[in-house]
Order: sequence, then structure tokens, then C-alpha cells
Amino acid sequence: MALPSAFAARQHQPQQHQQQMVSVAVKTLNMRTGPGPRYETHWTVSKGYPFKVIGRKGDWLRVSDFEGDKAWVFRSMTNKTPHHVVKAQVANLRRAPNPRSPVMKKAGYGDVLRTLERRGDWIKVRHEGGTTGWVQKRLTWGW
Repeated sequence: MALPSAFAARQHQPQQHQQQMVSVAVKTLNMRTGPGPRYETHWTVSKGYPFKVIGRKGDWLRVSDFEGDKAWVFRSMTNKTPHHVVKAQVANLRRAPNPRSPVMKKAGYGDVLRTLERRGDWIKVRHEGGTTGWVQKRLTWGW
């Protein structure tokens, strides 16, 4: 049986274009078990933390983080400012996008980095502590 052409075309779109990403826009955001303030708070995250949107219900977004944890967040407390989170134990922030460039700072697992520029396999970021540098994309998750 042949697939409808619209369905077949959708199956061949690059995955990254189908994924909507958001970041936390407020100082602290409650990660809830369901789409509403009456639901229990699982955990909290800080400003800039990136998420992949995996669902919606009214003004609530179902999101997933770099560890695959899922929760609900209020949409107006997120924005489209690109961020990454460190998924490696340590990620060196370097002066230039080169593995031999001097290390400006060492970022640790879970550190939030503001995305400033992309160049090949490297991302220019600003650490939450203020240091700016280049990090290898494979050591981070986000956009």
C-alpha cells in the first residue's frame, strides 16, 4: 500500500527542523507533573536552561531536557533565546574554536551556556558566570 504523498514527505524532513526548542526566561521555573499550577512540582531549573518541546496543552508546554526528563512548563515563562547545557563531566571553554587554543574556563555537567555563535563543530558561548569562549558542540545539548 502506498503512503499518501504528504505523509511520505513529512517522514523525510530533517529531524532538527521538526523540533521546537525553548529556554527558561525567568529566574526559577517549576517543572510540573501536569499542565497546570495544581500539579506537583517535580524540580526547578534556572534561567536559560534549554528544552525540547514535545507537546502542548493550552498555555502549557510538555518539554524534555538533555537527560530525557519530561515535565510541563507554563509557555510564557520560556523564550526563544538559544542556550546549551553541558552534558559532559567537563567542557573546556577555549579562546578560539580550536582544540589547541588556551582554556578560558572549565564548565561542568549541567552548566547553562548562552549560545552566541556557531562555527562548524564549535559553539561560542557565555557561561552563567560571565566567561565567554568556544566549546565543542558534542559536549553540550541545546541550540
